[in-house]
Amino acid sequence: MKKRNLTSLKNSSGLDSSFRKFIQNPQRILKEYVKEGMNVLDIGCGPGLFSFEMAKMVGPNGKVVAADIQKDMLDRLKNKIKGLKIEKRIRIHKCGKNKIGLNEKFDFILVFYVAHEVENKKGFFNGLRKLMKAKTKILIAEPIFHVSKNSFEDTLEEAESLGLRIVKRPKILLSRAALLAKN
Repeated sequence: MKKRNLTSLKNSSGLDSSFRKFIQNPQRILKEYVKEGMNVLDIGCGPGLFSFEMAKMVGPNGKVVAADIQKDMLDRLKNKIKGLKIEKRIRIHKCGKNKIGLNEKFDFILVFYVAHEVENKKGFFNGLRKLMKAKTKILIAEPIFHVSKNSFEDTLEEAESLGLRIVKRPKILLSRAALLAKN
């Protein structure tokens, strides 16, 4: 997985702010998809706003893999969860430049504000498909202020060409979003 225009740690405070959590509340956005006992993947997790909340949602028998290519973002998440109950539920994973680097299967995959930074979308979606169980869903969301409607549709077309289908288009404030499943 390769990202362009990487957010620096210095400029990343908005990714994990209480304002963002209020506007894009992970519990509200994900309640339909993330359930207790699930194994979920937060790809491009950044400082872990969604990973942290999903760890609460999956409960003590669930697991969240928080994956990113930026070590400093993963370190931020690691420091945030250190000593908390949910620390045991979150596994931090550093992706390679052009490779997710995971082999397990997930019940749900979150791709929040990440796909526009991936250069090789075909390789990215192929990698995600390999991590899916038969009924796994992928929620992909992109920022409306940064990703045009046409660009988002191009991304979805790429995903569809690789055997994924659009199940629905959930409404997420300030975002373009689609829920994907295997054909």
